[in-house]
Amino acid sequence: MFSATTVVAVKKGQQTAIAGDGQVTFAQNAIMKHNASKIRRLYDGKVIAGFAGSVADAFSLFAKFEEKLKQAGGSLTKAAVELAKEWRTDKVLRRLEALLVVADKEKMFIISGNGELIEPDDGVTAIGSGGPYALAAARALKRFTNMEAGEIACESLRIASEICIYTNDYITVEVIE
Repeated sequence: MFSATTVVAVKKGQQTAIAGDGQVTFAQNAIMKHNASKIRRLYDGKVIAGFAGSVADAFSLFAKFEEKLKQAGGSLTKAAVELAKEWRTDKVLRRLEALLVVADKEKMFIISGNGELIEPDDGVTAIGSGGPYALAAARALKRFTNMEAGEIACESLRIASEICIYTNDYITVEVIE
């Protein structure tokens, strides 16, 4: 359901990074755009978020999540819980087809419309069709190199783009320190 993109998040040391590829695929068989940005800074740049899934739905979710951040005074955990709860129970939001990865300096979560709120154990997570490839690459790079979070996120997406046909190497990276 959430194919045609790859987003990866990495926390290492004092850095947290989210990176996304730029490919927009239409009907699973045509590339419509090469350089889309699927990563956004929210809440005065203190939070970064990325999406996989429907673009229009993702923009709606970014706006809704930022609203939850404001209501929660910037608490990523509280905002994520509230969005997951509302997304699962609201008749309109429930129809949105996307996944979000959100992060600040301390935490990161995957949020889905099924009410799932997943915090990775190791500070690395990924979503989208190339997510498993980017996740494996990011975990290896985090464990076995001295690269910083932003470099790991970028390079893991580059590796995923060499494997996943729905992921390209036009990469956007946002880093919070």
